Amino acid sequence: MNRTALKIVYEDDRMIAVDKPAGTLVVPGRGEAAGKPLAAQLQARWNRKAYVVHRLDRETSGVVVFAKDAEAHKLLCGQFEARTVGKRYLAVVHGALEVPGSVDKPLRRFGSGRIGIDPRGKNAVTRYRPLRVHDGATLIHVFPETGRQHQIRVHLFSIGHPVVGDPLYHKGPPDGAPRLLLHAERLKLLSPDGEPLTLKSDPSEDFTAAFEAVKKARASAPSPGARRRRGSGPIPG
Repeated sequence: MNRTALKIVYEDDRMIAVDKPAGTLVVPGRGEAAGKPLAAQLQARWNRKAYVVHRLDRETSGVVVFAKDAEAHKLLCGQFEARTVGKRYLAVVHGALEVPGSVDKPLRRFGSGRIGIDPRGKNAVTRYRPLRVHDGATLIHVFPETGRQHQIRVHLFSIGHPVVGDPLYHKGPPDGAPRLLLHAERLKLLSPDGEPLTLKSDPSEDFTAAFEAVKKARASAPSPGARRRRGSGPIPG
């Protein structure tokens, strides 16, 4: 195996945080993905089990945490279950989203395999804060308070601002993005030994390049009122 393929965000004797590329699975699943799942890569690296603490969608990039032993796994998973982990994502959404807000809508899986809003579903809460509007697309920070599958994507779609590059929930015309513009940028949690950790992942080159391509495409056909807020500058860290 090529061990340089893994980008390590943090590692100690009991846990590891990895920067997951878009298109890579965390664990084996249905369909094809780019390269081995992260869990398999780590198991090959250590020659022992990698304990999965949480997951990201295949199309999402960013920080993913694994434990190295069963006790560490229990301690880390307990924080996610208790919702004490601080999670921040970076996303680009369709439309001019100019006011911070939150979405509190229950989610469940339907027979098609898609996730949707349903009062019979599990509770799910997502907060968001706009950063910049670019000709009808908005760069935002997203703070999921729960960890349901496809939560951010479905919640933003439900308020009329689907994530750019989403092949599953964006029903409009093709937006030209080569990938889903959703990145798990930061996690705040305690290590298995109780040490406060802030795990950060800068947006990858493909995220930044895709965002620039979307901005250029939209600049050629600007929508009215889409330039009312900060319209230039690097992606915030």
